[in-house]
Parts: sequence; C-alpha cells; structure tokens
Amino acid sequence: MAGIRGLVSVMQSPVSDILTFLQALLNKGLAFSTVKVYLAAISVCHVGFGDKTVGQHPLVCQFMKGARRLRPVSRSLTPSWDLPMVLDALSRAPFEPLQQVELKVLSFKTALLIALVSAKRVSDIQALSVNPSCMQFLGESRVLLKPNPAFIPKVATALPCRALELMAFYPPPFSSQEHERLHTLCPVRALRLYVEKTADFRKSKQLFVSWASSHKGKPLTKQRLSHWVVGAIIMAYESRGLAPPAGLRAHSTRGVASSWALFQGIPVEEICEAANWATPHTFTSFYKLDVTRPTLAHTVLGVGSTLP
Repeated sequence: MAGIRGLVSVMQSPVSDILTFLQALLNKGLAFSTVKVYLAAISVCHVGFGDKTVGQHPLVCQFMKGARRLRPVSRSLTPSWDLPMVLDALSRAPFEPLQQVELKVLSFKTALLIALVSAKRVSDIQALSVNPSCMQFLGESRVLLKPNPAFIPKVATALPCRALELMAFYPPPFSSQEHERLHTLCPVRALRLYVEKTADFRKSKQLFVSWASSHKGKPLTKQRLSHWVVGAIIMAYESRGLAPPAGLRAHSTRGVASSWALFQGIPVEEICEAANWATPHTFTSFYKLDVTRPTLAHTVLGVGSTLP
C-alpha cells in the first residue's frame, strides 16, 4: 500500500513540490540536459495540470528558462575526430583488400561508411533491412535502401523518412591509381560484399547482424552497432600509429559528415532532408562543426579539392 500511495503522490504532486525537486537537482550541480531528463520522466507519470503537462506549466517553463541560463548547454565547435585521416585509413590495410579482410573488419568498415554517407542516427541504420522490399541493388552503380515500414523513428517529424539512395564512388574503369584507391571508400561496394558474406549464416532480415560466434547471424542491437562505428574509427587511428581521441561516440558521425557536406557546397536544405532534420536550426545549433582547417589527409583524399 505504501508503494501505491507513493505512486499516487508522484502523479498528483503540486507544482511547488516539482519545482523544489528540480531546484535540488540544480543545487547538486547537475547539467541542464540532465534536469530536462528528470522533468520528462515526471511529465510521463504526472496527471498534469488541467490541459497542460508538467513541462508545459507556465511556472515550470519559466524555471527551465532560468535553469538554462544558469547551466548553459555547451558543445565543441571542432570535430572530435579527423574525417579525412579516417577515410584515408579506410582505403588501406587493415581495411583493404576488402575481399580478404576478416568479417569483423568488413562489418566495421561498412557500418562506418553507411553512417557517414547517410548522416542518420544509429537507430535508423539499425532498422535497415536486406528484405527485397527494403534493399534493391540497381546494377553495379547504386543501391536503394527504403525505410522499414515497421520502424518508428526516435524523433517523429513532419518529414517522411525518405529512401536512401547510395551511388557508387569512383566506379571502374579507373582513370588513375588514385581513383582506384578512392573506390575503396565506395559504400555500394562495401554493402554488396557485406550482404554476400553474411548471407549464409544470417538469422534475421535486419541488415547488420552479429559476427561473434556466440550470436552469429543474430540481429545487432543499437548499442553494439554504435560500438562497431566507434571501433572502425579507433582501428583507423591505430592503423596510422595514432592514439584515438577520448570519448568517441557513434552519434558524432552525423555532425562530422553533415559539416563536411556543407563545407563542400551541399545546400543546407539537402543536408537537413537527408538527416531528417525538420529545420536548419537543428543542424546549425547542435551539429555544425568547423571543418575548414586544411590537413595533409584532406589534400590526399581530395576532400574539397578539384578532383573530377
């Protein structure tokens, strides 16, 4: 009975008690984003105030505005890792020759390339399927990935989840050795080989399946797919004799990829459509990074160069 009374108390707490609780969180030094999570959890359980949820109550809104000023959300404006260097590493050993690498390396590379060229959330990528209704290879030059009809995106927007069309990158015949090397970064090539290599043991229509012996062929969780993306970046750094940056996150691929796309002249509207951001504000406020500083790898890869 005590548990029931406690639940009822939480569901019907007056706004003064809620504000006192939120203030206590701030007094503990918690970040604004953490306080928002607590408020969201309360809003789910609470009966609300009239036709408004807890988060919509005028006093709560005013409190959260003040909390944001006290605990401003800060983010780094520079990439946490070097995309040109990572791409250069992906085109060489231990990621190539792709037909001869172990399945773990093929899985890592394919997952990272898909994350980069799509600018999608890991949850969106995890929902991709090899079902013929969702994946169609159109000749040797492109592949069409349609959203799984059963997938519910993390953030529902007015924008429909559009199909992802991947084009071959520097396909044969090659006009130079450099173009042949750049073809090793082709997502269509990696995806086709990954699907072929996993066909005999996969136990799920989900695109990415486990290569580990204990779970071989079973669908991959979002957490494990995130580990693959981060693992590919770490492996790229280590293959160049460099220490990988601390705190790498798979979600960083969205900001890194979209910022490089903007730097190379892709309209922000197209970037937002690809990433399924409702407005450019989301991109500029939370994902846009300064990628203008040139690097040696930048020149080698031709990122932003005059390569045809």
